[in-house]
Amino acid sequence: MEIETIVLVEGVSDQRAVEALARRRGRDLAAEGVSVVAIGGAQAIGGRLAALARDVRLAGLCDVGEEQHFRRGLERSGLGSDLDRAEMERLGFFVCEADLEDELIRSLGTDAVERVVEAQGELSSFRTLQKQAAWHGRPTDAQLRRFMGSGARRKIRYAELLVDELDPDRVPRPLDLLLAYV
Repeated sequence: MEIETIVLVEGVSDQRAVEALARRRGRDLAAEGVSVVAIGGAQAIGGRLAALARDVRLAGLCDVGEEQHFRRGLERSGLGSDLDRAEMERLGFFVCEADLEDELIRSLGTDAVERVVEAQGELSSFRTLQKQAAWHGRPTDAQLRRFMGSGARRKIRYAELLVDELDPDRVPRPLDLLLAYV
């Protein structure tokens, strides 16, 4: 199938989460002509947009801290001017508050996320992080985000695992809207 839509996401964990939710919803993005592309960080958005053919539909997902990079990239590519969040969404670009891991943790709740960590045999590693001076006493959701962001490829693995645990009615807004858009 020819690619008709390209979804630009910051990293591989975001790519895996989008693809996992599509599968859960019975969608085959490749068969639909949708390609989810990890661009290697939000700073790469401008170059990626400039390199893409204008005959494909575009969409994207970014973290709130990277929203400005996406906004500037869209504007410099001639896809809009003085874009606000609502205009970005109209163009198919959605923003995660904090980041996608934060969205998933809030949607699932920390107890459910800890059960996923336990099922992966990593609960003792997580408890060790919680005892570290820098993380002791901090909110559990912040500790979980840090835990998932550490370790070899942990963030990528947990993106899919957390999506697999989502209640269909509690999918994070940006992820839900992105899949509805494409």
